[in-house]
Amino acid sequence: MTQFGLGLRKPHYKDILSGNVQVDFAEVISENFMFPGGRQMADLLDIRVKCPVALHGVSMSVGSASGIDRDYVHRLRTLVDVIDPLFVSDHLCWTRVPGFSSHDLLPLPYTQEVLDIVSNHVQAAQEILGRQLLLENPSAYLGFSQSEMPEWEFLSELCARTGCGLLLDVNNVYVSARNLGFDPADYIAHFPLDRVRQIHIAGHSQGEDLLIDTHDQPVCAEVWDLFETAMTRAGPVAVMIERDDNIPPISELLDELAMARTRADAATKRGLGPCI
Repeated sequence: MTQFGLGLRKPHYKDILSGNVQVDFAEVISENFMFPGGRQMADLLDIRVKCPVALHGVSMSVGSASGIDRDYVHRLRTLVDVIDPLFVSDHLCWTRVPGFSSHDLLPLPYTQEVLDIVSNHVQAAQEILGRQLLLENPSAYLGFSQSEMPEWEFLSELCARTGCGLLLDVNNVYVSARNLGFDPADYIAHFPLDRVRQIHIAGHSQGEDLLIDTHDQPVCAEVWDLFETAMTRAGPVAVMIERDDNIPPISELLDELAMARTRADAATKRGLGPCI
């Protein structure tokens, strides 16, 4: 059965803890809770009583040539053992080199060499975590002439090699398509949706020359259409509204979540999508 949830940000903790917000799950940023004790961890444990929680990370850096930070993954495992999350996810990207962290999700060329590196890192991370890791397709602002395959093929092969799952960010597909000049519907048509366990829906902003994946705007009509297209082929997944800045009252996010249900239902009625 498809589930519908929200990315949980601090302004909405009280709303979730009140028990009056009807969501199937909440997602939090892993790094915000990878330390013992404190009010924030206490709130997360209370929220976990109310609903399942997914952990979404931004620092695993599975594409780093120097390897994953095993201390980081072990600290994530400690959080996993406490929360028993619905999913654990991160991004197909690199974020650091030894001695320096960019604090950004940096792109990778899609080559066999990089596929070997990322596969080894994902396998190592899953062994430490003791569970499947989901990888999210990133938003892109440039392409690499060195790439030997499209992103969807890279992700499909990564899943085949490692047994990892995927987090499909529909907004990232749209942003990347607009920035790099490919057809987002064609990307979705080739995407390995049988490997998708979670879907993010979000908004973006127009930069000077490119779309920017800011997560600070409502979901646009084109992203809703792309989401519905994806849902015609997706199995039971966990669908989530993601907002990281310019955070509105939770009622506005719940309205978007209701739209997600409506669009998923429309996909089902087209005769191909999952039952919800």
